[in-house]
Amino acid sequence: MPAFNPLVETLTAPPIPHVQSWARAYSGACGPLIDLSQAVPGYAPHHDLLAALGQCASDPRLAGYGAIEGEPELRTAYAKHVAGLYGTSVHMGSVQITAGCNQAFTAALMAVASAGDAVLLTNPCYFNHETTLTMLGISANTVACKPELGFVPGAADIDTAITPKTKAVVLVSPNNPTGAVYPAELLCEIFDLCKRRGIWLILDETYRDFMDPLDLASGPMGREDWRENLIQLYSFSKSFCIPGHRLGAVTAGEAVIRQMAKVMDNLQICAPRAVQHAVAPLIPVLENWREQNRQEINRRASAMQSSIALVPGWKLNSIGAYFAFVRHPYPGRTSADVAQQLAKQLGLITLPGSYFGEELDDFLRLAFANVEVSPIQEACARLKSLT
Repeated sequence: MPAFNPLVETLTAPPIPHVQSWARAYSGACGPLIDLSQAVPGYAPHHDLLAALGQCASDPRLAGYGAIEGEPELRTAYAKHVAGLYGTSVHMGSVQITAGCNQAFTAALMAVASAGDAVLLTNPCYFNHETTLTMLGISANTVACKPELGFVPGAADIDTAITPKTKAVVLVSPNNPTGAVYPAELLCEIFDLCKRRGIWLILDETYRDFMDPLDLASGPMGREDWRENLIQLYSFSKSFCIPGHRLGAVTAGEAVIRQMAKVMDNLQICAPRAVQHAVAPLIPVLENWREQNRQEINRRASAMQSSIALVPGWKLNSIGAYFAFVRHPYPGRTSADVAQQLAKQLGLITLPGSYFGEELDDFLRLAFANVEVSPIQEACARLKSLT
């Protein structure tokens, strides 16, 4: 058999299907399976969006190729939305529509870095960011985020970790896997640091619609000079409950968008057109619905926070948006071993901390957004019986 690309072959299998397979051995003795492994919306899309999706999917005009940068209607609507959120000037030429936020990251990365370069991630980091870098032959360097500081990185640590080969710093806020929300002042400090060092700041804000209302205008996107070295990523998939339709966006200076269009023409040519047309007019219309969903996610976060506090030995180190990052009380055991036992014995599917970086075997990621309050309470109650 011919050889495979070693940069791909040496990667582990996709982690979420792997951990979900552990639950096949669960007997059901503790009650229904509770899946805390994947960040998926726990409620259906709005009925108006479903109706629009059906109508747009049956429109023959949308069956052909569209603009590489995205449908003008969505780019314009999203630019107006971002401008309102951050109190800044954004126009259509600063928006690239993608098939989900993973593709947004890949296309942005390919536009600014190449094989042999380095990109700085946090530890813990979102594993798809790390594997994307690996597949492209780009070094994934990391800066440690300390549990005692809520897994928020320090600007001085980032400055120290930057090397001559570093092309970008990647931050995710609210964070995956920890849920941590990075203060606007810190993001501005890191933005200025990247600007001074002549590198890009790639800021993944997939989960921004689910955090408590903050003064977003105080962050780097609210600055007049944001176009110089900021690349912001976003996912419609979570906010509009349409992960299967794959829709994301990049907001950056026009020079970045021009380079990304070259990449997108080879990745996909254009993001799915029907969903773009369905979403575009509903961004302002469904604002109240998205706010209700945010409040529901906050209720689930509060349930997780109060419930895990009742479990002896377990410690919540960070929580926010979709995720809780918790320390398990079994020193000397790997996080994969603990997560596997939780799935097989208790019917709780979680992700091992080791999937997100080094020296994280004491932690598990609990994705609670797709689980209602009662099952969250039940999941934490089951933890008490783990032996």
